[in-house]
Amino acid sequence: MALQCGIVGLPNVGKSTLFNSLSNAKAQAANFPFCTIEPNVGVITVPDERLTRLVEIDNPKKVVPTTIEIVDIAGLVKGASKGEGLGNKFLGNIRNTDAIIHVLRCFDSGDITHVDGSVDPVRDKEIIDMELQLKDLESVESRIGKVKKQAETGGDKNAKRTYDILVRYQEALQAGQSARTVILDKEDRKFTADLNLLTDKPVMYVCNVDEASAATGNAYVEAVRQATKSENAEILIVAAAIEADIAELDTNEERQMFLQEIGLTESGVARLIKSAYKLLDLQTYFTTGADESRAWTFTCGMKAPQTAGIIHTDFERGFIRAEVIKYADYVSLGSEKACREAGKISIEGKEYVVQDGDIMHFLFNV
Repeated sequence: MALQCGIVGLPNVGKSTLFNSLSNAKAQAANFPFCTIEPNVGVITVPDERLTRLVEIDNPKKVVPTTIEIVDIAGLVKGASKGEGLGNKFLGNIRNTDAIIHVLRCFDSGDITHVDGSVDPVRDKEIIDMELQLKDLESVESRIGKVKKQAETGGDKNAKRTYDILVRYQEALQAGQSARTVILDKEDRKFTADLNLLTDKPVMYVCNVDEASAATGNAYVEAVRQATKSENAEILIVAAAIEADIAELDTNEERQMFLQEIGLTESGVARLIKSAYKLLDLQTYFTTGADESRAWTFTCGMKAPQTAGIIHTDFERGFIRAEVIKYADYVSLGSEKACREAGKISIEGKEYVVQDGDIMHFLFNV
């Protein structure tokens, strides 16, 4: 399943530098606003040591890891919701993403100009939040205008329910709160899902720090923590410039040595990908053998037929059963044949909830 995250923030906070370190594409990084005019799209290979281990065991002809698309969206400014700074176009790019990676500048530098003249990540966050909220309020009030009359006549129950949900969104947005703060059940969400509200998307705050703060953070990061503690949001500390340097190194050994020198055990890229999975409630299952070892992304709670459908719709439509091997058993015993002989392959039906790390083989008939 395709996953797309959009990198947003004010101009000159390090979005394109982070994008360069995340992706195999290269965005121009320059010390002036709007150096990114068209959204750059890069593809990240998701690092997973489990897939690496399966490849070592099966030595397949082909290896297919999962990937995430990263979209580097040009810097927003005050007034973006009203079209300032090409704002309408950029807000449209955000609307197409599954999650938002909000980059906040948390370092001082006389060499890099801040669009507002000083470093204040909490203020920067509030500027972006306000612009996204204003755009969402515009969308909500437009829809309210269309369904209000139907809701008030009382003849259309769905219109009444939609109207009530829209009013809740309107009240939150008018109070300066994001749409994600409105608690709705899955059924209610269906009535306004097509609005695709910007502030209803999961958000991760990336505090872009200097090298000295890469391991422990700084006062700017702490201020962001305090400002976002009621949001239950993911917060990552990343030194984007250092990550870009690491991405240029040729071997994994060189990258690990570099990380150790600055007091880190894992790159910011790897931590960001893991956080993105957590943010979107995603997990991974595997298919493996002599021909191919492959990782597949699925949403937590999916049942076997749904996860089979990720491979091909025919697998879900004609699902019969699934053969499941736990990752630990596969690694311990060393092959599918050994797992079968040891009775470590379970036969599961349509109600089986697939678990992270499961090795799956689907039987179907169409």
